[in-house]
Amino acid sequence: MTITVKDWQGKGHRFVVGPKNPRWTPYGALPAAMRKAVIASEDANFYTHEGVDYEAIGEAIKADLRKGKFVRGGSTITQQVAKNLFLTRERTLIRKVKELILARRLDDALSKSRILELYLNVVEFGPMVYGIGHAAGYYFGKPPSALTVRECAFLASMLPGPKVYNPYRKMDRVMKRSDRILRRMVAARMISREEYDAAMAEVPNLAGLARKVEKTLETPPPEEKPSGETPGAPGIPEALPTSPPGESPKNIY
Repeated sequence: MTITVKDWQGKGHRFVVGPKNPRWTPYGALPAAMRKAVIASEDANFYTHEGVDYEAIGEAIKADLRKGKFVRGGSTITQQVAKNLFLTRERTLIRKVKELILARRLDDALSKSRILELYLNVVEFGPMVYGIGHAAGYYFGKPPSALTVRECAFLASMLPGPKVYNPYRKMDRVMKRSDRILRRMVAARMISREEYDAAMAEVPNLAGLARKVEKTLETPPPEEKPSGETPGAPGIPEALPTSPPGESPKNIY
């Protein structure tokens, strides 16, 4: 399966979904801390809902009404996968209904582990940095399996949108959000207190990133205002429509 992702100048690029992608990381090679950090950050009820978290949607609607504008999306990880594999990113009621239907069908058809694998392999972590396999090497010079708990929280902190949580220009913002994710993880008993203390004491080795920052500042990517959609949707690449809601999801690599 092939989708289209966009670089920060808006140009589309082909992206292979599945093992034929050389950077694809199968579920078994995903560090547990990365899976937990993403759930703590994006979808706390991932293992209990059936693809759609109606409580989160209700809270998002309330937040939108209070603010008088679209500030929260309430999308689950499964909804994000559905949207980016089968739909466009247009903000319309029809697209949202299609997303909900497809998310339910994905939850019926796939295991939670397969959904997480798909999510973590297509999510955007930076300028044309799609998927955890690419991100681990790009930021830390290592495979995903070697990431520490702190590094996993660091990467998860960018998922609302790497143009907003941009370590090139907003490192403090990224680090503060990664601290919040770590606090959620220990509060939910996803990690032990000892792991939490060690992660908080760790300073990510960003020597490679520092070099990339210097290069990027010479020709910086375009700025983007925060979309306010939390959790999730802005951090996933745009996909071409491949399956209407009247059909079951298929050919997911």
